[in-house]
Amino acid sequence: MRHGPGWNVRAGRLSMMERQPMASRKKSQQRKSSSKGATRRRRADGPTLAQQADRYALYLASVQEPSFEVRFFRTAYRQVFGRDTEPRVLREDFCGTAAVCYEWVKGHPKRRAIGVDLDPEPLQWGRQHLAARLRQTTRDRVTLLEDDCLRVIQTKADIVAAENFSYWLFKTRAALRDYFKAAHANLGPRGLLIVDSMGGPESMTEQWTDQRPITGPNGRFKYLWEQQRINPIDHHCRFHIHFEFRDKSRLERAFSYDWRFWTIPEVRELMLEAGFEQSLVFWEKEDKDGEGTGRYRIQESAPNDPSWICYIAGVKGR
Repeated sequence: MRHGPGWNVRAGRLSMMERQPMASRKKSQQRKSSSKGATRRRRADGPTLAQQADRYALYLASVQEPSFEVRFFRTAYRQVFGRDTEPRVLREDFCGTAAVCYEWVKGHPKRRAIGVDLDPEPLQWGRQHLAARLRQTTRDRVTLLEDDCLRVIQTKADIVAAENFSYWLFKTRAALRDYFKAAHANLGPRGLLIVDSMGGPESMTEQWTDQRPITGPNGRFKYLWEQQRINPIDHHCRFHIHFEFRDKSRLERAFSYDWRFWTIPEVRELMLEAGFEQSLVFWEKEDKDGEGTGRYRIQESAPNDPSWICYIAGVKGR
């Protein structure tokens, strides 16, 4: 399975997350102090790598794999509605840089994409760095809306996607149900709402940090996922993404999330309450050694791995 929120499928299975032992904290603090000193010395010669970093480029290199998402969307749609069907319009809610939208329209000249996000900064980054790589005729098939994902628009989609747990910002059943109702209304007569979900004992442990090395466009860096706080009573949680570089400088809390940790049964029940006729869980198929294959299939039962990520689809008009 993919481990940790947004874990890129290219990484395969990751190592188990390790809690820092109490006995090692003093040494760790000493290392941090020396690292800060090194950072200060480097600043005298010029900016650190962290100061020069582009957090959106780092996120795209370590978290997202738009080409995989596009392939999965098409496969899931055809699996639900038949292999003679072809989804044409994708709506990406909470789209950020709209990387998936731009990837979607690259795949076929008849595809269109709608990206919706309230934050203008990542939308503009996507225009400058992702749209600029496409032909004008391809760019013209992407519509970006600086808007609330709860708003229903006239253009209907075949697929509405809310990924990287973005819908977890809704912290009550009523609020999440309202979003699912809006997504249902933004779909055409036959469509899928696709969201991802995570779970497993490791994903529910607070004060844990997992990390892995990434090779990005500007060399290698470390991606760190911190699970700061998970309240077992109301499932409110706080997570952070940090990046560390070759010069030991760090981009602290490049992205922070204040969410509710939703479970699969809760999400499926709310999809049905919002009007979807059916909900399906796409679980990653594993090889004989228990390693994730990157292929997902519909299942109603799955092993309780230490940490997992799956997709949940609300079906309209089957």
